[in-house]
Order: sequence, then structure tokens, then C-alpha cells
Amino acid sequence: MKNRNSKLLSLVAVASIILMACNPLNKMVKRQGEVNYELTPNPVEMHGDTVAITFSGSFPEKYFNKKVSATITPVLVYGENSESFEPLKLKGEVSEAEGTVIKYEAGGSFSHATQIPYKDGMEDAIVELRVTGEYKTKTKDLDPRKVGDGTIITPKLVMSSDKAIMGADKFVKSTLENNNVEIHYLVSSASVRGSEMNDSDIKELKAKFKGWNEDPKMEFNGLSISAYASPEGELSKNENLANERAASAAKSIEGLLKRAKVEIPEGFSTPAGKGEDWNGFKTMMQASDIADKELIIRVLETYTDGTKREEEIKNIGKTYTEVSKKILPQLRRSQCNLVMKHHNLTDDEIKALVDTKIDSLDVEQMLYAATLYTDLAKKESIYKSVSSIHSADWRGPNNLGFIYVSQNKLADAKTEFDKANGLSANNAIVQNNLGVIARLNGDLDAAMEFYNNASGAGKEVAQNKGIINIIKGDYSSAKSNYSGVNSFNAALANLLDGNNSIGAIVDGSDDKDEALSYYLKAVAGARAGDNDMMINNLKSATSKDASLKAKAKTDAEFIKSRENADFQSAVN
Repeated sequence: MKNRNSKLLSLVAVASIILMACNPLNKMVKRQGEVNYELTPNPVEMHGDTVAITFSGSFPEKYFNKKVSATITPVLVYGENSESFEPLKLKGEVSEAEGTVIKYEAGGSFSHATQIPYKDGMEDAIVELRVTGEYKTKTKDLDPRKVGDGTIITPKLVMSSDKAIMGADKFVKSTLENNNVEIHYLVSSASVRGSEMNDSDIKELKAKFKGWNEDPKMEFNGLSISAYASPEGELSKNENLANERAASAAKSIEGLLKRAKVEIPEGFSTPAGKGEDWNGFKTMMQASDIADKELIIRVLETYTDGTKREEEIKNIGKTYTEVSKKILPQLRRSQCNLVMKHHNLTDDEIKALVDTKIDSLDVEQMLYAATLYTDLAKKESIYKSVSSIHSADWRGPNNLGFIYVSQNKLADAKTEFDKANGLSANNAIVQNNLGVIARLNGDLDAAMEFYNNASGAGKEVAQNKGIINIIKGDYSSAKSNYSGVNSFNAALANLLDGNNSIGAIVDGSDDKDEALSYYLKAVAGARAGDNDMMINNLKSATSKDASLKAKAKTDAEFIKSRENADFQSAVN
């Protein structure tokens, strides 16, 4: 009996060996080193909120049994965690499983694109392919194959430099006021008649002198004179006559000012003779009720020579007589403009009123007042006064919201921006600022919609869009939105879009001395294969911020340099 049992066990063992020898999965495991795999990108990269990869490979001849199927699962392993990508299914030529067919005799290749959500900690990782073969009811795992490292998370360096926009004041330090009078002359004369100096426009001008002289905010700025001759007679004579009229008018107005005890500096008056006034002639003709005015206007448009024009008009006879009475006397004139400069409140005067009687300031003075202070509490107080005293002006709550953004009081800022939007619906500046709040609160889609409605608000809008572009992995658009801008984020956008020459962009920015700016240039050096650029900037970065040493050690940007002695010196 014992001998029979021994024979039975021997037969079972032999049968098992035969079955194992017939299992094609064993051959696949034995020859697994002949299978080629490739991962792109390598190291893997974070784009937006995902890690996307493509892995490909090929099987040698007579490797993939016709009845076998296989599942290849890429797995990103980080620390004690792992995340599996969508697997790829393959099958032999007669397998009933699902998947891409791989021929037995010729072998075959495969490619598979897949992605997973990015999670914190994935920057220090490896990617391995885990393959499970299946034959009938049996399965067998091949050895895990490392195919890549990861993950590059350089886009996460983007700075939250969202830019809200102030509603600008329209305050001006001074304004110019024109005071126009006319002096008329007799034919061929440049003498200013006493009757002209007693005309109503001259009297009105003289009446203002005393008040201007006593007002410290008023300054006699200058006197400009344009003098003309009527288009009759010799051209050269009329040109001289216009110059003489300009000089006589200047002398007469200056005389009025001197008698009013107004000090006139040298160069105060700028008299200019303009010659024959054909343009004025045409304008007055068009506005007149002269019967043949259309005929005269056609003459003006037909002939450019002044002498020929005058001759043709005189040929009209009776009409010319009417012209000489109604039109020509009005053209013998000097047009005088006494320009006064009205000075606004000085900065010190405005500050004094802010503290004593702020409600006496107009809205532009009040908004300007806020720019005179660096203290945020003072600015906040002034903008609250704008909102209260000039409650219909959107700039009060908008600028108050701007202050709150700078203090990271996002809820308070949104309340003020909503008020501003209610006062000025669809205002581009307010739309930008609402976009900033949405972005800082994590709503990228709403923020971008606001920014799209903020066209024309300023260059800040494009830069705000660039932040969202970087976060979403649209580096080309980010680079475009930062075109012409020197900043950390502009340099980051260029680097992510493939431009490693970012030194000038960083060095020309307000961020140039930040530790992260040196770190970014180190990354650019690593990507460009410039060891000196990488090491020098990495040393500068870590000297400013020692925490960057630990980051650099696990940063996939520096994988190829981790064994470099200079790199080790910079991060240890």
C-alpha cells in the first residue's frame, strides 16, 4: 500500500511539472527583461491639477502567447503612498479577453496615455509599471519595472501676485482758464481805437482783474494774440499789417494789466500775425445771408491764389459791395486770449482739511488726499469718508476694497467691490477686482469670466489672467499675457513654455532679490544644462532661505544633478 501511494504522489508531481512547463506565463516571466518600456515625460510633470503620462513599449518575437492577456498598470509611488493610472489591456491573437492585440510571431508595440489628479507629496516619486499576465484561469505578476521619476511641480511656484486696481482720482494741481476778447481795426490800420477798448468784452475782462489779483490761487499765465488782415489789397502789405495789429493789441492789453498793478514778466505776451484770413472769410460767408454766397464760396474752392480770388469776387459787383460792408470789417481783428492759471489746494492744505474739515473737499481732492499717505489706516479712513460723503461715486468703495485686498481681508473687500459694482455696473476696474477675489477664493472659472469682462481696465488684467493660465497648465497663454512684463510670474510662464533664458525677466523685476527668484534661475540653469548657472543661483537661493535646501533635494528638476558634488554642497 505504501509503495502504491508513493507512485501516486510521483505521478502528481510529474503532472504538475508538465502543467507548469505548458504555462506560457512562465516563459513571459523568464523573458521579461526583453520587453522595452519608455515613459514620457520623464520625470513626470504636473500640469494644472493633473499628472499626465504616456508610456509605450514593445514585445519581442514569440513572446506574447496567442492565448495570453496582460494588464499593464502604471503606478506613481511616493513615500508610503501610491496612485494607479488607468491600466492598459493587451491580449494575444486568439485570446477572448479585451485589449490591444499583440502578435506572437512578429511581436508588437503599444502606447497608452493616461493621467491622475496631482496630490501633495508626489514631487518625490517614482513611476513603475506593474504587469499581470493571465492564461486560462491562472495569473502571474511580472517584476515591477521602474520607468521614470517624478514629479516636476515647478508651476506650483506661481506667486499670488493678483493685482487689484484703484479707481484713479482726476485731481489736477492747476487748471488753465481762457479769457477771449477781440479788437477790430479800420481798413489798412493797426491803431487800436479808444472805442474798441471800451467794448463790452474788454470791460468784462477788466472787471475780473481785481479779484484775480487778490486771489493767491490765481496766476496771470500769459497773453496769446492772433491777428489778421481782411483778404483785400496786396498780400505782402496785409502780412505786415497783421503783424502790426498783433503788436498793437499786445501793447493795449498789457497796458490794461499794468494799470491794474499786474506784474508782467518778460515773454508774457506771444503776438502772432496770421496774414490774410481766407478761412475766416469762408466761415463768415457760409454763416451770412448774402445772396450770392454760394457763388463766392465756389470761387474760394476753385482758386488758391489770393489775388485771383479777390479779383473774381470783385467781378461779382453788387455782391462785393455787400461783402465789403458785412464781412471784411469783421476780419480786420486781433484775437486776444488772456490765460489764467488756477492753482488747486496744495498737498499741505489738503492734509490739513482731511484732519479738520474733510467734507469741504470735493471728491477728486478727497481721492487725491488718500494718495498722500502711506499709512493704510489713514487711507482706509479717507476712502470711508468718500463712500459716505460722495456716496454715488464708485471709487470710494472700490478703493476701500483695494485696501482690504492688501490686508488679505477678502470678505470685506468683496463687500466693497459689490457696492462699487452696484454704483457702476460692468465697470472694467471693478470687474477685475471681483476677479481677484474669486481667484483668491479658488474659483478660477469665475475669476476668468470677471477678467474677460475687464477689458480696458489696465495691464493688470492680463497679468491676473496669467496666474490662472499657469495654475491650469496653459503656459503659452500665460507667456502671452505676461508679454513685456518683468516679474517672477512672467519668468515662470516663460520657463514653463520652454524658454530657459529668463535671467533678464527676473533681474528686471521687483522680485529680483527674492529667494525664489534665484531658485527659479537655478531651475532654468538645470533645464538648459548650464551647471554654473544652476549652482550659483541655488547657492544664492538657499543662503536667503534655508528651507529651499530640502526642497531642492527632492525637486525633480534637479534629478540629473543629485550626485553632483557642487549640488550636494549647495543643498547640505
